Formats: sequence, structure tokens, C-alpha cells
Amino acid sequence: MRRRLSFSRATLVPALAAVSAVLAVPLLLAGGCSGSDEDVEVSVKGAFGSRPEVSFPEEAPGAELAVKTVAGGRGAEARKGDLVVADYVGYRWNKDGSRLLANSYITGRPGAFPTGRLVPGLERALAGAKVGSRVVAKIPPKDGYGDRGAMQHQVGAGDTLLYVLDVRAIYTGSAAARGRAQPLDDPRLPKVGDARPGQGPSVTVPKTAPPRSLQVRTLIEGQGAPVAKGRLLALQYVGVFWRDGKAFESSWKAGRPYAATIGTGQVMKGWDQALVGQRVGSRLLLVVPPSLGYGKQGLPQAGIKGDDTLVFVVDILGAH
Repeated sequence: MRRRLSFSRATLVPALAAVSAVLAVPLLLAGGCSGSDEDVEVSVKGAFGSRPEVSFPEEAPGAELAVKTVAGGRGAEARKGDLVVADYVGYRWNKDGSRLLANSYITGRPGAFPTGRLVPGLERALAGAKVGSRVVAKIPPKDGYGDRGAMQHQVGAGDTLLYVLDVRAIYTGSAAARGRAQPLDDPRLPKVGDARPGQGPSVTVPKTAPPRSLQVRTLIEGQGAPVAKGRLLALQYVGVFWRDGKAFESSWKAGRPYAATIGTGQVMKGWDQALVGQRVGSRLLLVVPPSLGYGKQGLPQAGIKGDDTLVFVVDILGAH
């Protein structure tokens, strides 16, 4: 399976930016969800959007998966392939008690959950969840990290996971920029064609030397708030080599939006510089020189050379 570019300056990693920082979930774990919707066994208090108060029983957790919606939403339902943005807390739970592993309410930065690439228990928890809903999921090892656990995230082989998730937003694979088109007629820059629903725009690179500095042009001007440093962005994008005009990555082709925290060094310098301050809903053309991309070392595993100038068309779907 093809892997998504992280746009870090070092390596290719799965695009699980917000989740991987605290309680990561591996891609494509085999097997479906087992169990039934039995009681989640914990008490959860608090309103949607506020830090939940979670009380655990003295007994060890049951062996079956359990999912419960404790506050119903009225927005769109999450489906496989959607990007779900949610505030959440995550615990490990075993016979010796429970321990908090992640709390996005403290940081004020939600998590990004790419459905279709999560552990089976989280897939079950988010399937059909609506924007505005609070979901509680008790995930036993067989529906989580299996019999090996994930010690890098302090999850042991026998640990059950307990999530409380407040679903803020859902982004589908067909999501795109919305706003006023801004014509671009500069022969020195790539031409960007219109995009059909669910498909990325075409990009035609001129047969000239690339610009030496970062170029940022607005193709569609969104009506949302300006993007602030440190916000989690939901994005669509296509990346193209200047040298031959060939695409090396596309969220549209992958069928799912991408999530990244901006302005903090998580993505390449060119993206950090270009996206902070842009309005949500916008479509941007970026021309990124090597010094603001992957540098002299390039990224050989993605076919990116040390002297490659990279061209991106980026849609800012949301900021959280």
C-alpha cells in the first residue's frame, strides 16, 4: 500500500499527525471488531466540548468491545475514509487500575483520526458518529494493539484502551476549497486546472527554470478565519515535481484528507511559511524551493532529489 508523505524534513511516515503525538494508532491492523455493545463499564460526566470526568470501577475491564454514545450530535455521520477531528482523552486500563495517556482538552488541540486506518475498536467507535456527539469506547487488546501492546505509547499486551471522543468535524474524501476564484495568469508559474468533485486539479509546470524563492498564490479565496500558528489543519493537496510535472503525492487520489499541525515544524518549512495566515476555505498554489522543502538530502524513498523544486496545490478545509 502506498504511504502518505508527512512533509517532515526527514522521513516518510503515516499521516497520523495529531494522534501519533500522544496515543498513536497503527495503519491497517488486520481483523474486524469483535464483541457487542455491552456496557462500557465506566461513568462519564460532563458536557460535549468540556473535559470529561471518567470514573473507573475497581474491577478489571471486561473482555468485549463496548461503544456508547453518551451525547448525540446532529451533524454529518463519519464513514470509512473520512478524516474525523475530535477532542479526546485516552486511558489504559487493566487489573491494576487505569492511567491517563492522552488529554487533548489540556493542550487545546484536538486529534485527527483517519478512519479506515485505525485499530478496529476505534473504527467501530467512530463509524456513524455524528458531529457534535460524545462517544465512549472500551477497546480490549484484541480490538486494539493485540497481544504485543505498544510499549512506545505505554500500552501493554494486556491493556484495554478507554477513549472518550467529542467529534468536532468530519472531512470526506471529496471535500474541497470553497470561495471566490482568483485568476492567475503568470507564465513563470504553473497553471492549475479546475477540479472535478472528488478529484484534484491538474497542474501544468512551465518549461522554464523554477523560482529560487517560495511562491504563494491564492487560487480560491476562502471566507474563513485566518490560520493561526499551532492549529490543526484538515487539508487536501497534490504535489508535483517542477522538473517533469509528474505528481508524487495526492490526497485526492488517496481518497482521504490529510491533517497536520501548522507553524510548529511538523511540516516542511515552505508549508509552515505559506499556510499560516491564509484563510480557511482557500486553495493555494505553492512553489517550494529545495531549501524550504527537503533540502540537499532530498527524500530518495519518495523520489525527491536534493535539487527538486516542489509544486503544491493545497486546499485548507478546516482549522482546529
